[in-house]
Amino acid sequence: MPTHTRIRMFNTKETYPNQVLDNDLCQAVRAGNTIYVRGQVGTDFAGNLVGLGDPRAQAEQAMKNVKQLLAEAGSDLSHIVKTTTYITDPRYREAVYQEVGKWLKGVFPISTGLVVAGLAQPQWLMEIDVIAVVPEDEMAQEVK
Repeated sequence: MPTHTRIRMFNTKETYPNQVLDNDLCQAVRAGNTIYVRGQVGTDFAGNLVGLGDPRAQAEQAMKNVKQLLAEAGSDLSHIVKTTTYITDPRYREAVYQEVGKWLKGVFPISTGLVVAGLAQPQWLMEIDVIAVVPEDEMAQEVK
């Protein structure tokens, strides 16, 4: 029995045809009661960019992705314990953090924020990855 559940596996060759890559990855991994979500951006799961030039709209799409991936892993936003947010311009901080904050109201995760020179695609203005932990009592309910 595998110890990890890999969610939405993909190969970068198909996902990023504009780059010469050939890596097997996935969008999230559940290891026991911990879920690691790959960096999410303003692109939906069909590969469509949402919010060209709009960091808030990209943050909203990224959080929709996070919510969906956590659900597929048997979790939800309330289980998030850590976020790391990357923005490509310090002026985007307020818009991005306000949007993320709407999704995480009452959750109180720890958070790291970074301003970076760029992300994997030039149209991406922000990226967020999260770690979530499903509480033990909810894990017991899943087994029943």
